[in-house]
Amino acid sequence: MTTAHLLVPVPIPDRVAALIGACIPPHVLEAEFDADSAAREVLRFRGPLLCPEDQADREQALSELARANKVLAAHHPGLLVRPGRVR
Repeated sequence: MTTAHLLVPVPIPDRVAALIGACIPPHVLEAEFDADSAAREVLRFRGPLLCPEDQADREQALSELARANKVLAAHHPGLLVRPGRVR
């Protein structure tokens, strides 16, 4: 059994984040940003009764999330973003 669920997220300094970001290709960073945004957008449209416009917006956000996750998975499978998952 792992204790990964017991770990407390610790904020990292901006300089460390910049160093990490410098090691990752720009298209992967952009895909990560897009995936996080799309995952938040998907969570906005929850509920059993959505109007057709909201259903279309949710499907669009799911499409954007899948597209970004495809780029992330090609770089590293552990980078995948799921709606509602805390990073």
